[in-house]
Amino acid sequence: MELKSLTYLIVGASFALYIGIAIWSRAHNTGDFYVAGKGVSPLANGMATAADWMSAASFISMAGLIAFLGYDGSVYLMGWTGGYVLLALLLAPYLRKFGKFTVPEFISERYYSKAARIVAVICLIFISFTYVAGQMRGVGIVFSRFLEVEITTGLLIGMGVVFIYAVLGGMKGITYTQVAQYCVLIFAYTVPAVFIAIQLTGNPLPQLAFGSEVANSGASLLDKLDNVVTSLGFTQYTSGTKSTIDVFCITLALMVGTAGLPHVIVRFFTVPKVRDARLSAGYALFFIAILYTTAPAVGAMSRYNLIQTIQPGAIGTVDGSLEYEDRPGWFRTWENTGLLHVDDKNHDGRIQYYNDANPAFMPTAESYGWQGNELAVDRDIMVLANPEIAHLPNWVIALVAAGGVAAALSTAAGLLLVISAAISHDLIKGIFAPNISDKAELLAGRIAAAVAILIAGYLGFDPPGWVAQVVAFAFGLAAASLFPAILLGIFFKRVNKEGAIAGMLTGLIFTYAYIEFFKGLFLKWAGAPWGINSAEHWLFGISPEGIGVIGMLLNFAVAISVSYLTAAPPERIQHMVENIRIPR
Repeated sequence: MELKSLTYLIVGASFALYIGIAIWSRAHNTGDFYVAGKGVSPLANGMATAADWMSAASFISMAGLIAFLGYDGSVYLMGWTGGYVLLALLLAPYLRKFGKFTVPEFISERYYSKAARIVAVICLIFISFTYVAGQMRGVGIVFSRFLEVEITTGLLIGMGVVFIYAVLGGMKGITYTQVAQYCVLIFAYTVPAVFIAIQLTGNPLPQLAFGSEVANSGASLLDKLDNVVTSLGFTQYTSGTKSTIDVFCITLALMVGTAGLPHVIVRFFTVPKVRDARLSAGYALFFIAILYTTAPAVGAMSRYNLIQTIQPGAIGTVDGSLEYEDRPGWFRTWENTGLLHVDDKNHDGRIQYYNDANPAFMPTAESYGWQGNELAVDRDIMVLANPEIAHLPNWVIALVAAGGVAAALSTAAGLLLVISAAISHDLIKGIFAPNISDKAELLAGRIAAAVAILIAGYLGFDPPGWVAQVVAFAFGLAAASLFPAILLGIFFKRVNKEGAIAGMLTGLIFTYAYIEFFKGLFLKWAGAPWGINSAEHWLFGISPEGIGVIGMLLNFAVAISVSYLTAAPPERIQHMVENIRIPR
């Protein structure tokens, strides 16, 4: 069966499965809609958490970043993995013991303030919509390539599927849908990795193939890749170019940002007991590790296969480069999406791929008549294109498409639900209409989810960057705003409402302003000529992806300082904080 038909069949079957689960597990009350009735088993919750956590950034973009950044890309791997451990140990059990529906509700109760709740909702919406922009970009990429439809059409299909199972099923429907999505995405990620590992090294385990010898070469995969990329003027794959402080800050921002992500935190409200929250965190870490230990190998193998395709002969020579007319089928189809582009600058009919930003390599390039790098590859296509580059069977390629969609939709659904809960539960019921009925609140939640889906779809048409890059910004905002308020709320009883509000606003405004200044993250949609993308002007040499750490430190400093300059929290609040940390 041809690839397009197989893709429609496999992706369509996965959609039917998701919708069927949503109908079977639809929400009947607000408890079902917000926290799945607090009746999810630790194993199921661990799998759902893994799916919620492993977004399009993990499935599509992380290995693509590692493929092109090499060692520098490891910050995403370390930060996201370490962050989940931080969340499981420091926050999840205590928040579950507190027993509320949402993160803003915890902040409202802990800081005895409706104003704190509103500020937390603002932070949550900023974080979630920044994050969801990356997910919808992933949906658009998958649909535009594998179903050969316009990105607009693909986004509308994805929005429709999320609308059905998020609006109908709420957290209960999303939870069991995410269990199915985890199974789809992990199978789709590991199967092609195993195929390519065998093809390149003869070792079926990608984690071991990463350090194994390339067949008939006498050199390990990483040594071979180092030689290949340096011969084209690129930085050695296994060495980094980022400063130590930037690596530290990006890693830490991703870690603490993880612990401040509301759509992941809320998953621990869905289990029956505090012990189950800890257990489900352990399960989730195991399920996440399967993909995260595979990603470095996928990144290295995809970069190696790409270069071998473009340079089938001697590396770094005119004769070694591929004739444009001889480009393979996968190359042509990805060109049609606009995510892979060739500009024949010297009009010789060949594809020159090298690092023209490296002055040391320019004499070599000029000696061959090269006038600049002619190949532009969007990093987000590497995982999706890798099975095609390696000439794997069509069913494997179609499976990867289904996995990419599952990863994007699973996280998008979780994000949209926390946005919905923030509007219906935290604002409408918590602030403006406290006497609203359960039925009316459920309706408001569904309407809010529907509106959020429309906004998310709009963001997917023109996202502000690569999937993993946009997600990193969301993590920075979470690190600078919600994480300190939650952590101090659990472990520091002296922090009061004035301190928490001042800290959250300081961290959010500083971090957002820094990202906006250097990246023009949102103003570019309005056509503003904004964004100074130059490392020379970074504060302390910290990139926008890592600035959330400074925002977090400012949040802590402001929150604690303001708290000591104002009245202490009431006695009942201080006793409540002490009680949260006492095991049952």
